[in-house]
Amino acid sequence: MSETATIETPAKGSNRKERVGAVVSNKMQKTVVVETTTRVPHPKFGKIVKHVKKFYAHDEEGKAQIGDLVRIVECRPLSKLKRWRLVEILKH
Repeated sequence: MSETATIETPAKGSNRKERVGAVVSNKMQKTVVVETTTRVPHPKFGKIVKHVKKFYAHDEEGKAQIGDLVRIVECRPLSKLKRWRLVEILKH
């Protein structure tokens, strides 16, 4: 068996979740924290509220900087918190 771990790539038409968000931290090695904001109606009152969530994503090359707009995709568990992988940097 090979010593190097391979990261799977999403196939066309896959049912993996994708998110777009801003990088809020890149202080860890090969990991970025991505914050996404979704607008959802309140379950009882119907008013649109912002739902902010942070995701830990794997960044193999370490190219993402704080403030970048990035696309992340769901993948297998890579560590205790990392379940997402950085696909592309949309805007620096």
